[in-house]
Amino acid sequence: ERKRFYQNVSISQGEGGFEINLDHRKLKTPQAKLFTVPSEALAIAVATEWDSQKDTIKFYTMHLTTLCNTALDNPTQRNKVQLICAAVKFLETDTICYRVEEPPALAELQKNEWDPIVAWAENRYNVAIGSSTSITGPNIPASTKDTFISHLASYNMWALQGIEYVITQLKSLILSMGLIDRHITVEKAVLLSRLEEEYQIRRWGSVEWAHDYDLCELRARAAAGTLFVHLCSESSTVKHKLLQD
Repeated sequence: ERKRFYQNVSISQGEGGFEINLDHRKLKTPQAKLFTVPSEALAIAVATEWDSQKDTIKFYTMHLTTLCNTALDNPTQRNKVQLICAAVKFLETDTICYRVEEPPALAELQKNEWDPIVAWAENRYNVAIGSSTSITGPNIPASTKDTFISHLASYNMWALQGIEYVITQLKSLILSMGLIDRHITVEKAVLLSRLEEEYQIRRWGSVEWAHDYDLCELRARAAAGTLFVHLCSESSTVKHKLLQD
């Protein structure tokens, strides 16, 4: 955290896209690059994060800003193909493809809650996914991976950064695509990603405040990542400028 050093936040359009202004200073990335985003809608969302900070700037609450910094600085120096391959690799360890046999109540819960989203994905993308109780997980066909690779290739580099971010939060490519495709809500996606933990909490109880904090934080990250994907795919401009009465 650091003390808030600006009064007003605004956006402006430059040669490379939309910029964020903190008073008369232009926002920069951690690598000192000009903070420039591809859509006006995303610029407004980021500016809102900065304007929402109170006396101190809590960077850990600014998920959209962090995602933009990652897209601009690309600290891992990955290209589009590498980002897509990293996302698709999650299919091999997808949370909702791993099932238990014991206890029966949890196995039944997984079947009732996870089977419908797997069925949706198989129908939506015309692929075979399945599930397994083996520690090695299900055998995902190569054709299924190829289909997801082709689908993800339709997104730009910025959106792919957001998609991978959502996947790493939910530990599931299937849940992430259901969320980004607007098939399920953020609350539902997070619940399904934490199904076993929620089952244990209902049975044994939760640690006071810790469970609620983790749940809210995961929802915030998943929501921010999903919003980031949509705003990075947004080509139209927003007519009403930031913070105008």
